[in-house]
Amino acid sequence: MHAREHIGFKRKYLYVRCGKDEVFVPKSKSNVSWYHKCFNNRIGRAVSLLITLTLGWPLYLAFNVSGRRYDRFASHYHPYAPIYSDSERLLIYVSDVSLFCVAFFLHRIATVRGLVWLVCVYGVPLLIVNGFLVTITYLQHTHSSLPHYDSSEWEWLKGALATMDRDYGILNKAFHHITDTHVTHHLFSTMPHYHAMEATNAIKAILGEYYQFDNTPFYKALWREAKECLYVEPDEVTSQKGVYWYRNKFS
Repeated sequence: MHAREHIGFKRKYLYVRCGKDEVFVPKSKSNVSWYHKCFNNRIGRAVSLLITLTLGWPLYLAFNVSGRRYDRFASHYHPYAPIYSDSERLLIYVSDVSLFCVAFFLHRIATVRGLVWLVCVYGVPLLIVNGFLVTITYLQHTHSSLPHYDSSEWEWLKGALATMDRDYGILNKAFHHITDTHVTHHLFSTMPHYHAMEATNAIKAILGEYYQFDNTPFYKALWREAKECLYVEPDEVTSQKGVYWYRNKFS
């Protein structure tokens, strides 16, 4: 079966499983804030990346920064935030109580071993983990060749394939291959990670041109995407008006 025919077949049965949640949601040119324009230079880009890699994850959890828009305030710590369903609210309460317990435990450690010790042993590793978490998520969903869709064109399979597998070298194994098998993760989100490489090798032949992969070193890709992927605009070449692509020109 041809790749396009196979995708059309899958679309019919997988659309019912769709969800429209997204992180690092792109902005249109008219909605790009002034600070994005001011930071559209080497120094500003470096500062923006530093803030994103260090504070990006806490800001996302606390204030849903870079997340999808809701009709009211959204925080991952708020049990009644629109992010969650009614069946999940008790779990958020449990999670919040657990966070307070951990914070109290860390405070007690700091009083015994000192703040510097705690920062070196706990704080620095946490920053590294958060930095890679943001890096992986950002690069998987941000690339000039990845399309974005409005409601007239979006459907589950199109959204699932709008992601990029990346090569992190030896870190691929350290991250359980979420880096270079993310397309598979989008298509089969409940698949155990130890089957992801096998599945990725299988779907490459099926997807053909629809499979996206970039072997640019992640640190170079970070800088390139921060430079080239500032906002999205409609594709002017095709008749599909609901398809958007990343751009970077403000003139």
